[in-house]
Amino acid sequence: MAKDKYSYLKIFFDGGSRGNPGPSAVGAVIYDGDGNKIDELSEYIGKATNNIAEYMALDKVLDLVEKYSSEKIVLLTDSKLLCNQVKKVWKIKDKDILRIFLGVSEKLGKYKMVDLRFIPREENIEADKLVNQALEKRQFSYDGESDINFGTVEE
Repeated sequence: MAKDKYSYLKIFFDGGSRGNPGPSAVGAVIYDGDGNKIDELSEYIGKATNNIAEYMALDKVLDLVEKYSSEKIVLLTDSKLLCNQVKKVWKIKDKDILRIFLGVSEKLGKYKMVDLRFIPREENIEADKLVNQALEKRQFSYDGESDINFGTVEE
């Protein structure tokens, strides 16, 4: 099966947690160069900090877009920390973030052109909505792991 060829992909992504650390999720919306929505991501990732969730969003969306044929990607994030660390403007001091960063850097190196942009939260509403959908879905489902501490009260 031949892949569609895209001049570039425009990707809005976000990660978030309820609590820091707390239950966390990632979300992303992917558009082709003509502005057509071609895919999205909404996934619960477990307990993490906000910053880890932001990096996991980038990591997971890079895995997702591998199936599309494009040499150029535009990445839009409302995380100033992630944007400046990935661009090597700011140092990475957290070892967990550094581990994810190294994997992300390898994936980004596969593209001819990467345009990473910091945007205001108001421009990242769709990705944020997908983060919240994953968190709400997780809150009302059971996959063998619970964020609730069940016990017995003796009367």
